[in-house]
Amino acid sequence: MRLPASILLAALPVAVHAQQAESYNIYAIPSRPVVEAVAKVSDTLAEAGMTSFHRQGHAVHATLYLTRYPTSAESALKAAVARIARCQAPFAMQVNGIEVTPSNWLFLHVEPSPALQRLADTVTLAAEPLRDHSVQAPAWMAAYPDKLPAFQRYGSPNVFMQYQPHLSLLADEKSPKLAAFVAAAQAQPPQASGEVTGIGIGVTDANGQIVRTLAEYPLQAAGKDCASL
Repeated sequence: MRLPASILLAALPVAVHAQQAESYNIYAIPSRPVVEAVAKVSDTLAEAGMTSFHRQGHAVHATLYLTRYPTSAESALKAAVARIARCQAPFAMQVNGIEVTPSNWLFLHVEPSPALQRLADTVTLAAEPLRDHSVQAPAWMAAYPDKLPAFQRYGSPNVFMQYQPHLSLLADEKSPKLAAFVAAAQAQPPQASGEVTGIGIGVTDANGQIVRTLAEYPLQAAGKDCASL
């Protein structure tokens, strides 16, 4: 079962630490055709009175690994992600259809692929040692015991075999027009063929959306230090 970002971020409480910690999202940057697909769906949502994250000005992104970090880890995190980007060529990203959760979070579905899974895995392994290891699993995870080991080890329940790529459109939408929109979109699913062109790091809000970009790196596959990745 896919868990919306509000639930994921509830797993990342701001504890009292000697140093500040923030939620950082390491994300895949999609190419123009994918962004245009999000924009097109956002326009249709706007016509029905619903304002997507894209319409609110948030960057289109596909989360690779989201958890909390001490702010002192920012430089090391940037260096780790920059190295991964240098060692990864752009690869295909396919959007096919929409998904809606029981709590009315709306996503564009990103087709899983070996390349995207491998990138998410690589990012998780590189970034996890830098995270805030004091984060405790929230009470709601008692309903998802299969996800608890991943959270305890990696600070996020959506890693490795639990990873589910998507592009977020709406969060906890209250509009009564959402059901009609979903029915129409399922009859004619939005689709796009693009690429993952880079990796970014950003500070997130309570919905997992980027509110401050820390860094973005283009995929290159040209680094001299790639053999060990």
